[in-house]
Amino acid sequence: MSAIKIEKINAQSAARMADIHQSCFDKAWSEIEFSALLHLTNTIGLVVQSQEKPIGLALVRVAIDEAEILTIGIRPEARQSGAGTALLQRAELETQAKGVRRLFLEVSVENQAAQALYNRAGYSEIGRRPGYYADGTDALVLEKALCKDGQNTA
Repeated sequence: MSAIKIEKINAQSAARMADIHQSCFDKAWSEIEFSALLHLTNTIGLVVQSQEKPIGLALVRVAIDEAEILTIGIRPEARQSGAGTALLQRAELETQAKGVRRLFLEVSVENQAAQALYNRAGYSEIGRRPGYYADGTDALVLEKALCKDGQNTA
């Protein structure tokens, strides 16, 4: 994998995030949706770049000592490069810095590659949302404890 760079971004990067999201997902979020979320003070936006090209994104919402990864994705041509693992780890570190103890996310039951990534990263299934996605597929709800007895685990 070529060197990657992960940067925190703000609402001025909404168009860039929408472009990345469109390449990652069939049902992409708009620039307006990203802008609205990135204007919130409890939202963390991250973009991962390889050779100065944006290849992935993560958007996380923090609520006191818990957070949810709202979306995370890597462009298809950059998958299996380690960028997803690096991005997930950075999201965990950014949320820990804000006092987050537990991180949640949803993943499609059909997305085996993402499930494998989350399993390797220490996420556990805690629930299921039937028909969660627009195509009717279920979502698995995953959780990772970032702190154990006051000690960071990420």
